[in-house]
Amino acid sequence: MAQYKAPLRDMQFILHDMLNVENHYASIPAFAETNRELVDSVIEAGAQFCENELAPINRSGDEEGCQFNDGEVTTPKGFKEAYKKFVELGFGALSAPVEHGGQGLPPSLGIAMSEMMGTANWSWGMYPGLSHGAINTIEAHGDAHQKEVYLTKLISGEWTGTMCLTESHAGSDLGTIRTKAEPQADGSYKITGTKIFISAGEHDMADNIVHIVLARLPDAPKGTKGISLFIVPKFLPTTDGGVGTRNTVKCGSIEHKMGIKASATCVMNFDGATGFLIGPPNKGLNCMFTFMNTARIGTAIQGVAAAEGSFQGALEYARDRTAMRSLTGAKNPEKEADLIIVHPAVRQMLLTQKVFAEGGRALVYWLSIYNDIVQGSADAEAKKAADDMMSLLTPIAKAFLTEVGYEAANHGVQVYGGHGFIREWGMEQIVRDTRIALLYEGTTQIQALDLLGRKVLQTQGAMLRNFTKVIHKFCQANEGNADMAQFVAPLAALNKEWGDVTMRIGMKAMSNADEAGAAAVDYMMFSGYVTLAYLWAWMAQVAQAKLAAGEGDAAFYQAKVQSAQFYFKKILPRTKAHVEVIDGGAETLMQMTADGFAF
Repeated sequence: MAQYKAPLRDMQFILHDMLNVENHYASIPAFAETNRELVDSVIEAGAQFCENELAPINRSGDEEGCQFNDGEVTTPKGFKEAYKKFVELGFGALSAPVEHGGQGLPPSLGIAMSEMMGTANWSWGMYPGLSHGAINTIEAHGDAHQKEVYLTKLISGEWTGTMCLTESHAGSDLGTIRTKAEPQADGSYKITGTKIFISAGEHDMADNIVHIVLARLPDAPKGTKGISLFIVPKFLPTTDGGVGTRNTVKCGSIEHKMGIKASATCVMNFDGATGFLIGPPNKGLNCMFTFMNTARIGTAIQGVAAAEGSFQGALEYARDRTAMRSLTGAKNPEKEADLIIVHPAVRQMLLTQKVFAEGGRALVYWLSIYNDIVQGSADAEAKKAADDMMSLLTPIAKAFLTEVGYEAANHGVQVYGGHGFIREWGMEQIVRDTRIALLYEGTTQIQALDLLGRKVLQTQGAMLRNFTKVIHKFCQANEGNADMAQFVAPLAALNKEWGDVTMRIGMKAMSNADEAGAAAVDYMMFSGYVTLAYLWAWMAQVAQAKLAAGEGDAAFYQAKVQSAQFYFKKILPRTKAHVEVIDGGAETLMQMTADGFAF
């Protein structure tokens, strides 16, 4: 079984060579003291923790799973100890505000840490991962008292957080939730209802669990405009900030799942539990989007983690396993067969994993740079532009990266052949663990509708044009670079086609809204492939400049250029099929009656 190694060289390439984060941080007063030395020291310390503490308990956690006993959940062996060390090292407080006990470092640095944690042990990472969303939500929408009581404990890691949205009948259709919130004379509320699929809803790793819960007030209007948001702690805090009386919220059961078995996915029963309104009444969904957007970026990381983890395992195996002879003659004549890494079909899978892992990392890190601006800049215009870019890119990152991450995970199994189907090698666990990423925080289909409907068509294409202008300027800037022609020409053509395809969908949707629904997923995939093409062209340009200057590791930069060439030649042509499907329209999907599906 391959042992996870943090891809520090590639992380540093993206952060420093590509994104130049030291200058980026210097431009934001709140993060101006975050220099390269600090960045590298944080990710190197994080790498040691993930490699030595989290990776060794990944498979054992999957084998053991969580145990449920009368409302109490026990996590697998080693999970509590790893969490205690995580808290002691201060990793959970990296990007949290200083005034509440955080270190005040840029959110983008926290994203790099989250990637390593997720690749080393996604199930474990779910526990502190949910706390980040709770912290962001309370910081953005909580009152002074709520911040004082909850933020410090959540940031320190003494307490953890959850998001309680889904109900059994509702799924992603949150407008139909039934959980009730009854106002009390003391200003609190009694929360009654049942929530399902609550990650880290109950566990033994922290002293308290702070649930962020959607519920309805008695006079609330129907639908999404009648949802409010509440803080419902497992234990009510004491006046001195300690753990007090047990609240009437209890875990009813945990799910028996395909993957992430060491992450407790809970049914949570709220039986008149004491809760506290956060944000304005009936504006809970607006407030919850702070949490959901945080979670969606976190889920995009899972796609990167799946691609990176499966690539590391597959590459190690392909460098060691022998089978058959190379089609162009023996490469290891002293042995009875050649290493499988010499075979084109195996290289196709390995390179696909590589370009999705490295391209996905570039997308998530680049997206987090915009989050730095939103969180830390004092320039209102810059914040608005960054927020608009994040609004467009977040559904692409969440949906596209989890789809291709899952593809990469399956390639990992395939490289191993029959051994990939055996649990001891660890490759099938990555497939099982990452399958949920295509579902939670909004399925691929829902994210695709959000991208095409809300972010593109409802803005009359304005958000899309913000990004296509960036790509256009990049292509213009590299027009005279002969080495970049192989990337710039196809990228420029696809950038124009993106606008043309959008226009065709929009025109058809004006007379039939189902046309947008029929096109959405293929539109999202097309958008993802073009977005990664831009990032791969950018990475190639940086690598070529380093090679021309004779700087750094020439072999690394050459491999980066060759990876970009593979992406453009072997992956990017997939866009043509997606355009064909988009232009196929909605008729063949919608013409069949319900009876026609019968068997």
